[in-house]
Parts: sequence; C-alpha cells; structure tokens
Amino acid sequence: MEDRRPPLLVAVCLLVLVEALAFVGLAIAWLVDLLRGDVEIPGAVVFLVVFALGIAALLAAAARGLWNGRRWARSPVITWQVLLVVMAIGWLGVEISVWAVAVLVVALAVGVGLLLPPVVAATTSSAAPPTQAEEPVVRPAGRPTRPAGQRKRPGGTR
Repeated sequence: MEDRRPPLLVAVCLLVLVEALAFVGLAIAWLVDLLRGDVEIPGAVVFLVVFALGIAALLAAAARGLWNGRRWARSPVITWQVLLVVMAIGWLGVEISVWAVAVLVVALAVGVGLLLPPVVAATTSSAAPPTQAEEPVVRPAGRPTRPAGQRKRPGGTR
C-alpha cells in the first residue's frame, strides 16, 4: 500500500509544527528570564510557560492527527489560526512589524490549507480500522440487554 499524502497536507503539518516549535521557544525564553530573576511577576511568567508548552503540545498532537488523516485534528488547528489572525490584525493596527505580518501569513496559509479539498479529503477518509466502540457488543445467551444509559430500576420491574 502506497502512502500518498497531498502536498498541501504536508505543508499544513509542517507549518503547524513550526508554530508548536515557536511556542516551545517562547516557553524557554520565559523560563530563562524567570530563572535569571528578570521578571516582576513570577506567577504570571510561570503561567505563560505552562500555557505555551500546553499550546505547543496541542499543536504537535494536532499536526500528528492531521498527518494520520484524523478528522478531529482540524478543529483545534483552525481555531488556533483564527485566534492568531485576530491577534495579528490587532498588532498591525498598532504598528506594522515583520512578526505580525509573518504570524498573519502563516495563520492564513494554514487556515486556507485546512479548508482546501485535498486536505479535507485526506482528513475525512474512513480507512481507519474500527474502534472498540464500533464493534458489536456480544452478550451471553439469556441475559437481557437494555439500551445504553438505562439502568435496572429498584424493585426488579420497569
């Protein structure tokens, strides 16, 4: 079986990984400042480090999900891109900078890339093996079955 991912999906995954690495870099920079004692509010910096690492982990997991053709991975990635576009537009409203333009371009590229037909098709295929929840439930003979979510009522009858 030949593994052929659309080039657009490869590009989207790489850009999402670049975003994840950028957040790891931010977390490291904030951690270095914290350890040097160059911060005024240490609690806020600790939060920023944990938050940046959490976003990096989420983006890395989503990139892996996209790479494996998982449908769920599109949602966190597109949500993050929308937030990045809003932040970049806010930054550009204050001052035009290379970083704000770069964030805007990458976020738009990833967002548009996720919505293009080859990427959507690659992340919605049902070629994955069935999960445990999709397998039929086999019960021993003679035991009554109830619809999911219903319990036996006290007293023995319904």
